[in-house]
Amino acid sequence: EAGVTEFWDQNNPQLQCANVAVFRHRIQKNGLLVPAYTNTAELFYVVQGRGIHGAVFPGCPETYQDQQQQQSYQSQGSRSQDQHQKVRQIREGDIIALPTGAAHWIYNNGGSQLVLVALVDVGNSDNQLDQYFRKFYLGGNPQPELQGTSQRQQGGGYQGSQGGGGGSRRGNMFNGFDERLLADAFNVNPELIRRLQRPQMQRGIIVRVEEEFRVLSPQRGQEQEQEQEQDCDNGVEETFCTMKLRHNINDPSRADVYNPRGGRVTTVNRFNLPVLRWLQLSAEKGNLYQNALTSPHWNLNCHSIVYITRGSGRMQIVSENGNDVFNGEIREGQLIVIPQGFAVVKKASNRGLEWIAFKTNDNAMTNQLAGRVSVMRALPLDV
Repeated sequence: EAGVTEFWDQNNPQLQCANVAVFRHRIQKNGLLVPAYTNTAELFYVVQGRGIHGAVFPGCPETYQDQQQQQSYQSQGSRSQDQHQKVRQIREGDIIALPTGAAHWIYNNGGSQLVLVALVDVGNSDNQLDQYFRKFYLGGNPQPELQGTSQRQQGGGYQGSQGGGGGSRRGNMFNGFDERLLADAFNVNPELIRRLQRPQMQRGIIVRVEEEFRVLSPQRGQEQEQEQEQDCDNGVEETFCTMKLRHNINDPSRADVYNPRGGRVTTVNRFNLPVLRWLQLSAEKGNLYQNALTSPHWNLNCHSIVYITRGSGRMQIVSENGNDVFNGEIREGQLIVIPQGFAVVKKASNRGLEWIAFKTNDNAMTNQLAGRVSVMRALPLDV
């Protein structure tokens, strides 16, 4: 209704090698991605646009409260105040970390399309199911493809006991429950449960919000002040309920490697986003200027899943036996997996080259084949 979700084939040998899944959301203006959770950790990158992101953690308090609304509702003797867990303003360049099983939603409150690319770490130890990711939707009317590759590969996966009303129906999580049981559990009218279980067929998982979308959230300037204060913390004070989930990796002032003629590379790992220690993931944002070149290098302790965000160029990947497993042009929107230990070199075209790399280690490390701090330079001459 208000956007598209695109999946890379998880049975592709590249993704099977890294034991990950990758998908992309394109959310139109005023589009709402309905709440959902997965069976493993996720890492999002905002490619374009801005919006609002909310995540719900079990047992955590609803710290966002509207006092004005509370007073008006008390005077009217009706509905209670609006209160919910923390929400975040997101924008281009943000990395968003999402722990296993945390329900989350996204709303596009910007003036253009909101595009996010996400990595799902199926090989994470938190995943106690099979080697396919599954998406559990708490609303909308998801297509079978959106609920996990395992359903297509294994004929629907776990069916449960007989007499349960048919395990092959598609829908959100509430669809499988008896409406009377849910009505009692929520203490609401059964008609409301029926609407929740069987939304309009054409709506999907990204729905258009026709009226004003009202949610409690600090202004962007206030959030930036809070971020600057949090950058001084060491992560020890961080608790489960107050975990920082977002880090902007596009800020040039945060670059780890910079050359005014070549470009810059910025990383986010467990040290500047402590939640990544739990997720066992990290990310790297690269920006090569016109015709610039990265030195050949390899990843010591992780796979690298590279998504080209802008520009074009050439990439070459070499395996342990000296074969070039990839040698070709790369362009915006393309996804490439660089396995652990495989050497890689990138060269930008005259349009430049930008990428985001998701890495399957919370403290990913690389080693250079050429350059000032390379392994070749560190070897004795006789060797």
